[in-house]
Amino acid sequence: MGDMTNSDFYSKNQRNEANHAGEFGCTLEELRSLMELRGTEAVVKIKETYGDTEGLCRHLKTSPIEGLPGTAADLDKRKLIFGKNFIPPKKPKTFIQLVWEALQDVTLIILEIAAIISLGLSFYHPPGEGNEACATASGGAEDEGEAEAGWIEGAAILLSVICVVLVTAFNDWSKEKQFRGLQSRIEQEQKFTVVRDAQVIQIPVAELVVGDIAQIKYGDLLPADGVLIQGNDLKIDESSLTGESDQVRKSVEKDPMLLSGTHVMEGSGRMVVTAVGVNSQTGIIFTLLGAGEEEEKKDKKGVKQEDGHPVSDSSHTSFHPPSTTDGAAGANATDNANTSLVNGKMQDGNMENNQNKAKQQDGAAAMEMQPLKSAEGGEGDDKDKRKANMHKKEKSVLQGKLTKLAVQIGKAGLVMSAITVIILVLYFTIENFVISKKPWLPECTPIYVQYFVKFFIIGVTVLVVAVPEGLPLAVTISLAYSVKKMMKDNNLVRHLDACETMGNATAICSDKTGTLTTNRMTVVQAYIGDVHYKEIPDPDSIGAKTLDLLVHALAINSAYTTNVLPPEKEGGLPRQVGNKTECGLLGFVLDLKQNYQTVREQMPEEKLYKVYTFNSVRKSMSTVTKMPDDSFRMYSKGASEIVLKKCSKILNATGESRVFRPRDRDEMVKKVIEPMACDGLRTICVAYRDFPSSPEPDWENENDILSDLTCICVVGIEDPVRPEVPEAIRKCQRAGITVRMVTGDNINTARAIAIKCGIIHPGEDFLCIEGKEFNRRIRNEKGEIEQERIDKIWPKLRVLARSSPTDKHTLVKGIIDSTQVEQRQVVAVTGDGTNDGPALKKADVGFAMGIAGTDVAKEASDIILTDDNFSSIVKAVMWGRNVYDSISKFLQFQLTVNVVAVIVAFTGACITQDSPLKAVQMLWVNLIMDTFASLALATEPPTESLLLRKPYGRNKPLISRTMMKNILGHAVYQLTLIFTLLFVGEKMFEIDSGRNAPLHSPPSEHYTIIFNTFVMMQLFNEINARKIHGERNVFDGIFRNPIFCTIVLGTFAVQIVIVQFGGKPFSCSPLELDQWMWCVFIGLGELVWGQIIATIPTSRLKFLKEAGGLTLKEEVHEEEMNEDVEEIDHAERELRRGQILWFRGLNRIQTQIEVVNTFKSGTSFQGALRRQSSVTSQNQDVTNISSPSHVSLSNALSSPTSTPAAAAGRECELLMHLGSEMPTYLAVIQD
Repeated sequence: MGDMTNSDFYSKNQRNEANHAGEFGCTLEELRSLMELRGTEAVVKIKETYGDTEGLCRHLKTSPIEGLPGTAADLDKRKLIFGKNFIPPKKPKTFIQLVWEALQDVTLIILEIAAIISLGLSFYHPPGEGNEACATASGGAEDEGEAEAGWIEGAAILLSVICVVLVTAFNDWSKEKQFRGLQSRIEQEQKFTVVRDAQVIQIPVAELVVGDIAQIKYGDLLPADGVLIQGNDLKIDESSLTGESDQVRKSVEKDPMLLSGTHVMEGSGRMVVTAVGVNSQTGIIFTLLGAGEEEEKKDKKGVKQEDGHPVSDSSHTSFHPPSTTDGAAGANATDNANTSLVNGKMQDGNMENNQNKAKQQDGAAAMEMQPLKSAEGGEGDDKDKRKANMHKKEKSVLQGKLTKLAVQIGKAGLVMSAITVIILVLYFTIENFVISKKPWLPECTPIYVQYFVKFFIIGVTVLVVAVPEGLPLAVTISLAYSVKKMMKDNNLVRHLDACETMGNATAICSDKTGTLTTNRMTVVQAYIGDVHYKEIPDPDSIGAKTLDLLVHALAINSAYTTNVLPPEKEGGLPRQVGNKTECGLLGFVLDLKQNYQTVREQMPEEKLYKVYTFNSVRKSMSTVTKMPDDSFRMYSKGASEIVLKKCSKILNATGESRVFRPRDRDEMVKKVIEPMACDGLRTICVAYRDFPSSPEPDWENENDILSDLTCICVVGIEDPVRPEVPEAIRKCQRAGITVRMVTGDNINTARAIAIKCGIIHPGEDFLCIEGKEFNRRIRNEKGEIEQERIDKIWPKLRVLARSSPTDKHTLVKGIIDSTQVEQRQVVAVTGDGTNDGPALKKADVGFAMGIAGTDVAKEASDIILTDDNFSSIVKAVMWGRNVYDSISKFLQFQLTVNVVAVIVAFTGACITQDSPLKAVQMLWVNLIMDTFASLALATEPPTESLLLRKPYGRNKPLISRTMMKNILGHAVYQLTLIFTLLFVGEKMFEIDSGRNAPLHSPPSEHYTIIFNTFVMMQLFNEINARKIHGERNVFDGIFRNPIFCTIVLGTFAVQIVIVQFGGKPFSCSPLELDQWMWCVFIGLGELVWGQIIATIPTSRLKFLKEAGGLTLKEEVHEEEMNEDVEEIDHAERELRRGQILWFRGLNRIQTQIEVVNTFKSGTSFQGALRRQSSVTSQNQDVTNISSPSHVSLSNALSSPTSTPAAAAGRECELLMHLGSEMPTYLAVIQD
């Protein structure tokens, strides 16, 4: 764990303790051992050692009511003795490690070997050098000086390989750095509420110290260990530490131990912090993981280690926490912590398995990406990798299509390059040994070998150009760029691929409160004492007794953390802090000219007798207080139709209670509640009940307690629709996305808001139903959910009211699994509550609310809306579609170059025994068309016009027929011109022919013109590639993308330098001005030709095929995949046959794993918690999987036979970038 292993930390703290032993009544060690106890053991231990929790607070020099004094000196001392609340992150990979990883690329290795052989041979002058008898491929004497320069080509290739490697490594490094920055940003935003100096304040989690009194509430992720000192109905989900999915009840008497990394699922309370950072339970596990990693390194040196359990140093053994489940903290867990943690999404053990769909497709095609025995790997990791893979089975749609397309292109390239080499070798041998009948002389061998090496280099170069290694780069750049820009649009993307999935979204299930509405609640109507007030009543018109009961009920029966504070600016609106509904009710108290604060002072939180907190089952909240005469009074508030059912009396105008019969209730629903709801108001009923002091009621029997209530009033709370929402919803509908509202509110309220938002329009045939009715319709007689029943409902469903979180999950799952429509639906969901986790995970894209959302919801989401606003979702759709289009633009450009370059190199080699484009030139072309083009085309900003078309759908091919028309059309133009230049160019320009030159002859003007023209055509075609739907104006919006302009101009400048001064290494000879003009003119022809192609209607070209789609078969295949991990999908099967073509290429996308890891593997505590939580849950999910398929896959990869195939591999790099590229990258990255 970073530089500080636990033992250092520990020994350091031991020393500190010696100095400060007298200052606090307990040592780090004591607190540490205390936190390892659970339940009654812990209660006994606290009693024995400290007397009670107050005694513990006294020992820690803190007050349970007022908290720490908060002076800097005191806080620093605590940090010194008990440590800081920070877990040192895992060290990032060093630049050297990244360089080494980039060097693992197969194609690069092949090129390096070829270049080294070529170098060696150029320095070796064999005795047969001057022997006339030695065969030559083509005549022509060579100059002495030129023979000396034979080493240049080999050196140039090596140099370009070095550039590629450095740039790749720099790319990975900067990306990792960027995401660490993003991670720390997410963490800094995490605040926690503590009491200091009797003030309730929010502090960053890292500032927590031992002795702090922290307020905990529903939805919190606990940032440190502590002991409960006061709690209301507190339930904690400890599955992240113990693996037990049941929620644990916590109370001061029975089980007061609260552990970091666990989630508060219900209730509220206060705890005294007893352990932070590396001393907390999560910290200990992490330190063990770090230790495990150290062990693993030793282990590789021959120490045998048993079954994945870290052989801890003695320093750790003392606190092996009881909570690590069976080696979850296994030896190599941290390395895989990153890949395998399912992106830190908490997995609730109780969620059925398919929710673990773990949206971790960022790992690209997780399975193909088994690295070819990665540097750190070794067989040992395979098991862990398999665990990891279980979760990230489903690839994102785009990556599925790209993998398939890349495998197809790579195969073609491999075949072409093999044929090229074979033809060259045969041509040479037949011409020399068969036709000229020359004998094979031993002294000539080195010369022959030199020729063969040259042929081999040409073959590899064809392959380099054929494989679209720039694709993964384009995907990565496009996603990384989008993610960065989306931050400005209030979308904090936690998983890269969510961005692209949003472009395909066909349905959005949105919450109402806070997302569609402003979440500023105000009471606007009330029914008190038999009168329905349409606006806030005058306090004098309400009976004194009723008013007093009402103020007490609202002030006491709400979270004490909820407050209405004066506005920050003069004339502004009052600030609402805490639960917004309660803020609205407290605001009502203030509007009645009453003060709720005085009531709270008389009845502080410690004196509350019992609290039944609000949850989605009760839909109400109740608080019991003890009266001066020892009797009890319970105040209750909640959804009006639910609380009214439990009322048997109601207060009349004078404040006396009268009988409230079911028929009175029905009348009230008709006359009061429905009219309020139809105005779009939420209705809340406030009630109370008195209990005698003896016998004391059985508080656990909720049904009896929450009955026979007396209704005080019903209020209507307005939560206005956000002004920008109706327009955003209209855009979604125009873009072919159905918006559905899923809310816990009353159906009339929900319908009224849905009409205001434009989700439904009066008179349309759409369904608005309640959760109960929904469940009745989708279940059969046995109460099981049936897909065909859901299929009858969801297409028309627009509003689901009074829904529980399970209903939300059922709906999302039903829509995703539906086979009614030919395209599988892609569903986005918004959520803010703890219980929205399952639905957020199940959805293709989960949006959590940044402001109102609980930590648990954020954990389960893919994107966090930092402004909680629905219109930000529309921006996410726009960016997602833009990613898709950027990839298509890049493909259109790249494939044109591929087709042309491969055909030119192939035919040139066959006809003239030498490729017109030399190896180094090919690398440069590869560089412009791959890396630079991916930068230029992937950073196009999105436009509103993207929202005018329907979603592409999951099986739409990447390359549409229009694109295919453009690719083939431009290829025809380029090939015609290049072959014209190749065979009659010397006559047109009146220069020497460059064909059939001998081995080390100087560069010819002829071939230089061909190279230059080729590059010019690519440059102008790059402008054509900006439009993929057949638009005429290719310059539209070109200046909105400065990166594009810079790259086109920069490439042009570098090309001039290469041609004029490149000389021998680039096989270029300087050109005259008129020759330059011709090259540029032919290039400009591309733009004209593009207009001609745009004129031909695509519909006429029936013979064009689309490419790069996923067939329906694969779709289904992918769906089944969740259930059956052992299957390997279509693309993978092809890879398996040794064509690991693009394997390494795709590995570029693996960088995304790195990226996302870093995201997760957090640079601090929170990240740590997240990882931790999933390590353990992973442990339950993955215990019994051992799938042979992956082993065979990885073995296939490591077997020697696959090497040539893998050639296609990562030239990705090649392309990537010769040095010139550095500045551009720097620019983009620092942007």
